[in-house]
Amino acid sequence: MKRRDFGAAFAAAFLCATRLARAQKRGPHIVVLQIGVVGSDSELLKGIAAGLKELGYREGDNIIVDNRYAGGDPARLASLAAAAVAEHPDVLVAAGPVVIRAVAQLTKTIPIVGVTGDPVAQGFAASLAHPGGNITGLAVQVGPELAEKWLEILNEIVPRARRIALLYQVYQVGSISNAEIAHIRDAAARVATDFLFDEHRVRDVNEIPAALEAIKRGKPDGLIVGNDPLFLGQPAKEIAALGVPAISGSREFADAGCLATYGASIADLFRRAVGYVDRILKGAKPADLPIEQPTKFELIINLKTAKSLDLTIPPTLLAQADEIIE
Repeated sequence: MKRRDFGAAFAAAFLCATRLARAQKRGPHIVVLQIGVVGSDSELLKGIAAGLKELGYREGDNIIVDNRYAGGDPARLASLAAAAVAEHPDVLVAAGPVVIRAVAQLTKTIPIVGVTGDPVAQGFAASLAHPGGNITGLAVQVGPELAEKWLEILNEIVPRARRIALLYQVYQVGSISNAEIAHIRDAAARVATDFLFDEHRVRDVNEIPAALEAIKRGKPDGLIVGNDPLFLGQPAKEIAALGVPAISGSREFADAGCLATYGASIADLFRRAVGYVDRILKGAKPADLPIEQPTKFELIINLKTAKSLDLTIPPTLLAQADEIIE
């Protein structure tokens, strides 16, 4: 071999070895995929950061975490999902059913840790105890108890509220919003017998403005917003700007100016999701990791919004709140 060729080969080998060493030092590659926009995931990021710290991971040092956002655009989500799968990350973390479905139809081998409503009903797992495929994670089920709590809160704060608007996303396949609305209707019979519901469903972020305009024209006494990442970020602020007593399941809505939120702690769910990532990186198979359910629920009340709407929060409800925004 000529000296020049040997030198080039040595340089290439050294560069390759350096890159490999750097990659090994930085650790496994995790992709977190979301349907929403940048800035709509403060609780998710908080949870992931807490989980990484608990387990001794340091981003950019012994683990690579890529956060990618579809901006509420299903077409962009499909493109991001395809790109992520093509990179063959060690684990994909998928927030919500639309995202899980986008990556699940592209790979049966890359482990997916999902946080979604009911993964069994949505077809992502054979059962909670034995998922059976490459998807595991946490279920954020919106059952009758949660729906009843939403209505009870509205009924306590706005006793005369009877016309309630419902804002939900319609998923492309197996719409879980149907089940959520059914839970709300069932709960209504236990809270009050004369509720009237106006349903407003959107397929993507582009349909939200028209839905909000329709809600505004309907002048409802209250609004229940589906616990979906699509409505976080700027849409949550626009929902709050309607001036309607609004409640949902994610605390980001209260932070954005909506009246109240009650639901599973998103930060806690994604903190626990990192635990699944850790077990998979250590050799566990998603098929063998039981899907867990929420253990921490939060009631957040925006007292500033209540005052702007000329509403009085009952002392008993304030006493139950985990946090009050003033």
